[in-house]
Amino acid sequence: MKSVLTLLKQKMVIGGIFMAVFYQIVFITIYMSGYGAMTDNLNKLSVAIVNEDEQYGKEIADSLAAQLPFKLITDANLANAQEELDNRDLHMIVHIPENFTEKLQAEGEQAPLDFFINQSNPAMVSSSMQQVATQLTATLNQQFAAQNAEKLFAAHNMPEEQAKALAAGIAAKLAAEVDLTNPIPAGMQNQVAPMFLSMVSVVGAMIFAMLGTGAAKSLVPTLGKWRAFGAFHGVSAIVSVFAPVVGLSIAFGFHGYGFETFFKMWGLHALEMFAAIEFMGIFFFLLGQAGMLVSLFFILVQSITSGVMMPQAVMPDFYRFLSYISVMFYSAQTDMSLMFGGGKAGEHILGLIIIAAAAILINAIIYWRKTAKTQEAAPAGVFATE
Repeated sequence: MKSVLTLLKQKMVIGGIFMAVFYQIVFITIYMSGYGAMTDNLNKLSVAIVNEDEQYGKEIADSLAAQLPFKLITDANLANAQEELDNRDLHMIVHIPENFTEKLQAEGEQAPLDFFINQSNPAMVSSSMQQVATQLTATLNQQFAAQNAEKLFAAHNMPEEQAKALAAGIAAKLAAEVDLTNPIPAGMQNQVAPMFLSMVSVVGAMIFAMLGTGAAKSLVPTLGKWRAFGAFHGVSAIVSVFAPVVGLSIAFGFHGYGFETFFKMWGLHALEMFAAIEFMGIFFFLLGQAGMLVSLFFILVQSITSGVMMPQAVMPDFYRFLSYISVMFYSAQTDMSLMFGGGKAGEHILGLIIIAAAAILINAIIYWRKTAKTQEAAPAGVFATE
């Protein structure tokens, strides 16, 4: 018992106990608060109603607007709406074509109603929108059947109750078609691949940043502060180019997306890892080894802000704000674009470049201030080499 108490008093053991508790608090708090809003915020998804029919289509559009619990866009044309859908700015399009009334009134004809859904999205988005399309079609068909039947039977002086009973037997009047674009290959591993491919690069970047910043600081007396700082960035760039090949090779071994996609994703994850090293380096240059606590927090947050499990529009305000400075968000969104199609790959790659450049500047300022203080406190001649 005495030996146990002696061990418990050691700083490393106390630190280990602290990390075991700290990790649980942070992990559970972040995941429960982040994913808890997934179903509550579905009304923030965007749906466009594109009506090209100037007669009965207007009534249908108004009826849909009253029924759909989403953020509705009603002033877009089909071409622009499809572009926004492909970019993941819209989550579904309901299209009422110009011949809708003509087909609706023609005997023996079905009126066309189109639903456009981009599958290169979180699973919750595509599945929810497909369910909505099915439910809307069934509801509208019931309404049309009842209206048409009651008019027909009333014209033949049939009692109202009998007309309503016979209305249920009227065939479906709507011919709904769901157009699914950018399909994701079957298997949950493909759906979550963008998140995990991005996460492994960020985790690896965190560990390298912790060790690399420590090594750079230790070489200041030998190389000089700015040569040591430059060496850190040079090694970071080399590691960023070659390290992602391992993870991508394993992933593509399970499911191949083609050589061209592999090399595009290699370039993407090289940029992502470099940006992540620079971003994580901020905490280690500033706080030393204690930067691990802040880095772990940001890694857990980024697993939510990646936008793979739930779209940015559905995220709670705190996570949506952090997604704009999240390396994983820009990387995972570009992964989805390269692997499945759609999205704004160029815009997201630019986001990674901006994060990397801003982090380098912040690191340089922190490093300059930290080494300046160290030099002031050190004996003369220790930092003579520059």
